Amino acid sequence: MYYSKLLLFGEYTVVKGSRTLAVPYPRYAAQWSFEKSENQAESNKALAAFQTHLAGQEDILCQLNIGKLAEDIRQGIYLDSDIPRGYGLGSSGAVCAAVYDRYGVGKIEGKNADELAQLKAIFAQMESYFHGASSGTDPLICYVNQAVVMSRQALRTVSVPHLNEGKGGVFLLNTHISRSTEPLVNLFLEKCKNPKFEQKISTKLALYTDACIDAFLQKNKNVLYDNLRKLSEFQYQYFQEMIPKNYHKIWMDGLASGNYILKLCGAGGGGFMLGFTQDFEQLNFEEIEIVYKF
Repeated sequence: MYYSKLLLFGEYTVVKGSRTLAVPYPRYAAQWSFEKSENQAESNKALAAFQTHLAGQEDILCQLNIGKLAEDIRQGIYLDSDIPRGYGLGSSGAVCAAVYDRYGVGKIEGKNADELAQLKAIFAQMESYFHGASSGTDPLICYVNQAVVMSRQALRTVSVPHLNEGKGGVFLLNTHISRSTEPLVNLFLEKCKNPKFEQKISTKLALYTDACIDAFLQKNKNVLYDNLRKLSEFQYQYFQEMIPKNYHKIWMDGLASGNYILKLCGAGGGGFMLGFTQDFEQLNFEEIEIVYKF
């Protein structure tokens, strides 16, 4: 079973090497299957295309049993997955993690920082097939099935606090809009060519993100919500292209009322948005998924 993932903090700043906190999200998952289903043909065909791509990689960073993968594809193997595509939950990451786990030769387990770094590089190369470029974060989380804090300087697994009780917490808000990661990341990189914008990313957004990560792991709600507000305000000001237009007012209403705070979930542009509230009863959204309670 390969769980989906949530990038709780660090979207876009991860591209610049700042800290990121990503966690597995068991609500959605993928698993290998040979049993007939309505998803079999599409998934099997997509795996065949991925296998062809992998077979043609001369500089691949890991050894894969491509012959076994090809034979299983002929036998009808597919990934039975309910991870929504284009929603920032790591649907392609689960594919990479599953292929490496089943067909990797001399697999790395990810027991320490060095192994995690090696895995991240392997998965970045594999997932570039889907996105044009990849940090390797999504498949890494799907593979090790642990929360990971990562930056350019360090990579380590962490324990997420016991978070299933309380009036408030973290939720997902479904925009019902599928999106593609690659053009959004390219837009961010283009914006970073402006020195003033890039400086704001490193001097403000990265600091808010770091503070949120530390406060979340320490269950310090006051510090968390203080920095979440700053992070949300920053994203609204500088990442408006990544926020669906019909959610601009909803985003600002949360900041104005104090009932909730919204932030991007992964690349944004649609899919899910991450929300934080100190009281779920104050929310009036028709459809949310509760991730953590605290």
